[in-house]
Parts: sequence; C-alpha cells; structure tokens
Amino acid sequence: MYPAFYGARRHVLFPGDPARFFYRNFLFEICLLSLYAVLAETRAHHLTWGLQGLLREMGSVRATLMSRSISTQALAGAIEDPACVVVDVREMAAFNGWTFHREARRGHLRGAVAFPLEWTAVVQGTALQRLLASKGITLRRTVVVYDVQRDRSAAMAHRLRTLGYARVLTYDAGVAAWAAEARLPMAHLARYEKLVHPAWVDQLVRGQSPATYTGHGFVVFEVGWENATAYHRGHIPGARYFALDTYEHAPLWTRVSDAALEARLLSEGVRYDTTVVLYGRDTTAAARAAVLLMYAGVDDVRVLDGGFGAWRAAGYPIATTAPRREPVTDFGKTLPGRPEYLMVTEEVKTLVAERGAALVSVRSWAEYTGATSGYSYIQPKGRIAGDVWGHAGSAPLRMDHYRNIDNTMRNYHDIAAQWRAWGVTPDKRIAFYCGTGWRASEAFFYAYLMGWATIAVYDGGWWAWVQNPANPIAVGKPSSSL
Repeated sequence: MYPAFYGARRHVLFPGDPARFFYRNFLFEICLLSLYAVLAETRAHHLTWGLQGLLREMGSVRATLMSRSISTQALAGAIEDPACVVVDVREMAAFNGWTFHREARRGHLRGAVAFPLEWTAVVQGTALQRLLASKGITLRRTVVVYDVQRDRSAAMAHRLRTLGYARVLTYDAGVAAWAAEARLPMAHLARYEKLVHPAWVDQLVRGQSPATYTGHGFVVFEVGWENATAYHRGHIPGARYFALDTYEHAPLWTRVSDAALEARLLSEGVRYDTTVVLYGRDTTAAARAAVLLMYAGVDDVRVLDGGFGAWRAAGYPIATTAPRREPVTDFGKTLPGRPEYLMVTEEVKTLVAERGAALVSVRSWAEYTGATSGYSYIQPKGRIAGDVWGHAGSAPLRMDHYRNIDNTMRNYHDIAAQWRAWGVTPDKRIAFYCGTGWRASEAFFYAYLMGWATIAVYDGGWWAWVQNPANPIAVGKPSSSL
C-alpha cells in the first residue's frame, strides 16, 4: 500500500544533495496522505474525535492537507521513482511540443504520461479505470497531476479520488514554472510541428501566420478514397479533396509513376516548398498521402492530429463548398526528392538480410501469425520471413495500438516502447509494411515525427510480396520477438 520511495532513493541521494531535503519532505507528505486514506476508509466505524484532532495537528505541518500539492523541488526528487507516476492532463498538442502559454521550453516533464482531462468526460466507470491502468496510472502508485492551470489539475485530482486513488498530488506551480528552470528535465516530440492541432489549422485558413509556418503558400487537403460524399457534406474551410485512388494504381495499389505523380501535384498547385496540411476521416489515409508527398520531395508536409473529428470536436466552422484549384507549372526541383522513402520488393529482400535493419509488420496479430490475411481480395496468409511485429490494432485494418481514444497520436514514448520490445530502434534501417501500404504509412509518419532518420515504407506490402510464390513467408507465433 505504501510507496517504497525512501528505500529506493537513500542509496541514490548522497549527503549534501539539495534534492534530498525536498524529497524527504515529499515522503512525509505521502505518509500523511496514506494516513488520511486509512482514516477516511475506517471513519464510519473507528474514527474518534481524538483521531480527528490528531489529523488537524498533522494538517498544521502543511497549510492544508486537502490541497495535497507538491513543490517543484520535491517533484524533481521524485519524478523518476517507479512508485510515482506523473500525469500531464493538457491536450496532446501541448504534451508533444506546441506551446500555448509562452512557456520557456516546450513539451512535457520527462517521464510524464499523457492523459488529457477531457478524456475523463468521454470514458466513464470501469472503462476509465482500465484506461488509466493501461497508462500506468494505478491505485498502488502515487499520482502527481499537472497542467498549466491549477483548476484543471485539481479537477483531474478530484476525478481520480472519486475512483479510489488515495495518493494524489497536484503540481500547482504548473508546467510553466518547471519549464522556466533549465536544470529540470523536459522532453518533446522531435518534429512536433509536423503534427498540427485544430487551432493551428484554423489560423492558417483564416489568413494568419501560425507558429512554424514558412509563409511559402499552403494547401489543405481532406484525404479519402474515390467517393467524396463525406467531404461535400462538410469539411474544413478552404480544404480540397485529395482522392488517393488517383495516386495509386491497381492491382497492387502502389504509387503511380513519378511522371503521373508530378502531374497530379502540379494540377493541385503543390510545389516542393508548399506547406501541405492533410487530414482525413481516418488518419491512415492522411498518412498515406503524406508519404507520397514526402517521397515526391515536398518539404513541409503536416498532418492534423485527430483528423476531421478533432476539428469538429473543437467547434470550428464547417464548409460545404469546394474551393477552386490553382495549378502551378513547375514543381521546383527534381521529383522524387526522397526516393528512399518508398521501397520495392527487391530492396526489401536486401534489407531483410542486413544486420542492423528491420522489416516491421504493421498489422494485427491475427494477420501477423497467419490466422487471416485481413483483406477480402488477398488470399495468402502469413508474414514476410525475417520480419518483426510492429503492432497495429486489435483487429485487421485497425490502428488502435497507435492512437488515443480520440484518434490522436498515442504518446510517442508508448509507440517507441512497443517497437523496442521487438528490436525496432532508431539506430537501425527500418522499413514498415502492411497489407498494401496505408497502415505502414501511419507508422512511418510517427517514426518520422520522432526524428528517426533511416525509415521507409514497403510500397505494396504483403500483397506485393505474395505475387511471387518463391518469396519466403512464415506463419504462427515467432520463436522470439528479437
């Protein structure tokens, strides 16, 4: 029941360590909280006026026990302790690196987990408890909650207490105070600016110049397949429709030729230096378009985190009229600008044989082990021999292992951890594949956001591989994840 903070720390904090005093003060606060929890649980049967008086005396050590806050110094001494979990309740954009309150540094407290306060209004009861536990926010751990605004931290702390969390502290100074002290560790998504949020897109389409925008002109696309019915019912103002079926060709649904790709982009007014913002009803489609544009050589490709659902949930206006295209005549440089981003079968064969490389299957476990192909038009089942599993979702074509409950990108530390368990690390040359290329593109884009340097998508994926029966495949559970 009690966190083993002191036993874990006393061998680490040396005499004279300035954090030691504050950390021990933090331990004392935890003891008070533990006692308070015991008293609260037994009050109906055992609480006496004497015990209440004792509790009031303990409260005199702290201004008020009920506030249950932690100082910056105490948090600095406890942040890496496994008995404690630090929870960032801001929106995912702030966690990833966008600043909204002129913070001195961007991102989150190093080691913090992301759990936006808004999720507690979407998920309730036991489902909320399971979601919290999946993020490491368990009843056995001491929970420290922070935001920029104290009232949001307090709201989250109250919600946790109603679920039975006895040891909850709020960091009332907030992330701005932490960011102001350069010695305190923070982290952020390496290319956070490529994963934009609804407010950023709103500023852009209204003619403003949001942070990190290069100013060389922009295009916003809603990405889909063939039928644009949903787009015509309502879309982001100024957005045009990006029909992926005109950028891929049957039967393998690989990219069109370089000449055809360039012609399509020019007709849409896209040059290499155009800022292109992509979103979809589902992020996978937007990610697939992003990979094609990056392969072509467009320097500034961005994806709206959470897609159209995030825009609508934020309450921004919806348009029903399609803007006119404004074609250009010159892409501005040789296309493709980044040919290494898309691989073909022969290149994949070479990669599988390399030391220091990994071919990553972004498919469900059922697809990976050969229980199903996941597609009505693909009959062979299994995986490419020599690959590793990169996760995807709980069923074929799903990507919930990569997303939050609101379809925003999952905490990038979690994504990296699930890859690392299978030997997928940034020091290696990585190629992602799926059934054809869409899910692999989403994984690729997240690796790109993390700053991974040598990454690619196997264009055509499993469907391209099984065109040749001589290509080796595997089925069943692998003997090892590494």
